[in-house]
Amino acid sequence: MSGRDLFCQPRRIGRGAALTLVFAGVLVTGAATGSFPDSGHSDRRTAQGAARTATRNDTVEKAAAEALADGKSPMEAAERAVSRSGDRWGAVYSEGEYEEFQEALDGEYTGVGLWARRERDGRIEVTKVQSGSPAAAAGIRKGDRLRSIDGERVDGRPVTDVVALLRGDAKGAAAGTTVRLGLERGTRAWNETLRRARLSTDSVTVRRLPGGVTVIRIAAFTKGSGDAVRTAVRQAPADAGIILDLRGNSGGLVTEAVTTASAFLDGGLVATYDVEGEQRALHADTDGDTARPLVALVDGGTMSAAEMLTGALQDRGRAVVVGSRTFGKGSIQMPTRLPDGSVAELTVGHYRTPSGHAVDGRGITPDLEAGAQPLERAETILSGLGDPS
Repeated sequence: MSGRDLFCQPRRIGRGAALTLVFAGVLVTGAATGSFPDSGHSDRRTAQGAARTATRNDTVEKAAAEALADGKSPMEAAERAVSRSGDRWGAVYSEGEYEEFQEALDGEYTGVGLWARRERDGRIEVTKVQSGSPAAAAGIRKGDRLRSIDGERVDGRPVTDVVALLRGDAKGAAAGTTVRLGLERGTRAWNETLRRARLSTDSVTVRRLPGGVTVIRIAAFTKGSGDAVRTAVRQAPADAGIILDLRGNSGGLVTEAVTTASAFLDGGLVATYDVEGEQRALHADTDGDTARPLVALVDGGTMSAAEMLTGALQDRGRAVVVGSRTFGKGSIQMPTRLPDGSVAELTVGHYRTPSGHAVDGRGITPDLEAGAQPLERAETILSGLGDPS
């Protein structure tokens, strides 16, 4: 398991997993406020779907309001109501947790710029240091062992707890606050005091393989990631293909996923979705690169908006999908603010790929399995897809 001080997953991860970067909440918030492009389709609404959603929302809101009136926790009452609802993806988040999600989706976070993972022996190892971050300025390197945070030992702790300590979540730590790290490198052990900063996420990374193939990795669909992909496509060598690496991508802003699809499509359908029975559609922009060979690399951690993008490229015949079956998160949640500022999210609809494939609970089956060396396999397949010229 690994993590970074950007994404502090909520304590209720078992109920809302999903939503390290919520496709659902962002999608429905956008749809509800009219910030989605007009599909041009009729606004069909089924009474049954709307009534079912209203009942769920009313039940949760009522439970929270009654708890507040009785001097109890609205958030805990809402959690119990969501649990009883049978909604697989329903979840309740504290006000702070939900703000973190929104902050992360904006492409910024407060932290020190470390990625970390827990080794089998329980040790916490630094796996990457963000360029220009406080951690980089302090000389912390990949492979260093993280032993303590503000005096608390971290060996054996879940990475999500380590991330929370780095961010200072329990203290509501802001940029400018300090955190003291206990570190080890070989035989050297030392302490380093860092000042947290506002950092930009690097959700899109681009690299060139020796044979000229461009690998565009999208870790999450944060603000600006779609334009970053379009720029990478324009700058890629004309005589080589592209591998779009979506492994471990847990979703994000659906508008950014549509912009990414637009980099490879010349208009047309990306996905359809329904909200409380109202049918809508998402379309790509025109003038995308439709000729260059393209492989989309996925795995079981490819979720939500990343699955929507994968399904569009596969159904439209634009990419060969390589890897393993994706996660299967294709439902849509509506955020509801509760009396104490916490947020409940309940399922209100689902999306489908252009061919009508329902993703939720099923995932997307790749065209070809990846094997033990996914990237090498993707490169081999790409080489057989023809000359982009």
